[in-house]
Amino acid sequence: MAIELNDFQPKADSNKSEGSLLDRLKADKKRSTLFAGFMGGVTDKDRMFFTEQLSLLLETGTSLLDALQAIASQTENAAFGLVIDDLIETVKEGQPFSYALAQHPKIFSSTYINLMSASEGGGFMPQVLAELLEMDEKRQRLNATLKSALSYPAFLMLFSLGVVIFVLVVVFPKFAEMFASIHDQLPASTKVLMWTSHFLINYWYAVIGVLITFCFVAYRWLISEQGGSVVDALKLKTPVIKHIFIELYLIQSLRVMGLSLGNGVSVMDTLSACRDVVNNRVYKNFIRTVEEGVEEGKGFSQGFNQSEFIPSIVQQMVTTGEASGSLPKIMQRVSSYYERQLEQRLETLAKTAEPLMLLVMGVVVGLLVSSLILPIFKLSKAVG
Repeated sequence: MAIELNDFQPKADSNKSEGSLLDRLKADKKRSTLFAGFMGGVTDKDRMFFTEQLSLLLETGTSLLDALQAIASQTENAAFGLVIDDLIETVKEGQPFSYALAQHPKIFSSTYINLMSASEGGGFMPQVLAELLEMDEKRQRLNATLKSALSYPAFLMLFSLGVVIFVLVVVFPKFAEMFASIHDQLPASTKVLMWTSHFLINYWYAVIGVLITFCFVAYRWLISEQGGSVVDALKLKTPVIKHIFIELYLIQSLRVMGLSLGNGVSVMDTLSACRDVVNNRVYKNFIRTVEEGVEEGKGFSQGFNQSEFIPSIVQQMVTTGEASGSLPKIMQRVSSYYERQLEQRLETLAKTAEPLMLLVMGVVVGLLVSSLILPIFKLSKAVG
């Protein structure tokens, strides 16, 4: 039997009901258009501030609506202030808080929304908010560790490239006429560098054009399905770096799984959220395999045990946790273990990369200097 919207309203108010629905649809459309221009102005820091303040206010017994209004008055970011105002209006209309959050998927992840939905019914929203805040803080610390480990080697690479370009464009041209008289006696390295210097000076626009074209083509390929799949597969197969990416993905996914399952979120919603957390197509396919196993009644462990890149210790822990009914707790512990291990691995990698990059810089600078000094020695002998 078909169910009409008016079945839920008195017949006398049918026109009013239709008008209210149309007004709501228009308001939602206007709201979506409005927030589309502001999403870039809301940062993770803003969301963390919101989560922390909301958790504290709810713990003190403040109602959800009053807490949201209090936070809105303290928010300095105008874009996020509009978002909170929209949350307030949606809650005033009688909608669940999780529904209000779901209207802003670019700010609040599916994990965030699912946990709020579960906590609304269980009455433990402050605790869940505190756990979400802790998860955000851990993710920020991990991101800071990654940036710290990569920043210095990247700086050394750019500095080395800058030194090479400076020597080729500024220093080598000054010796070109001097070396012309002994061109046939010049070392091969000097000839190559002089040719490179001449090409950069006279055809710099072509070099820039080729670089821009190459970057554009590479970017288009990387964002394509084929290119992205190749890169994602290489992340999980290339020696050395594969361990970093596997541990990173395990930290991200297992943390969400443990937190969600431990707070009453359904298994399928949890796995769906994990697919949104990890930015790797191969790992997403692994999550889909786990989903299929759960749907077929085979449980979590089969999907983990069938994966070729999941460490055996994780497979054993998941199997044990599923059998003992302590899967959420075990996932949180495994996530914390790999977080500590990844930090140590990145620290070791950074300590190894620094002297290695310095050695490369020394070799490059030595090659440049020798390519200049040796011909000068030959000229001095010829003059003598």
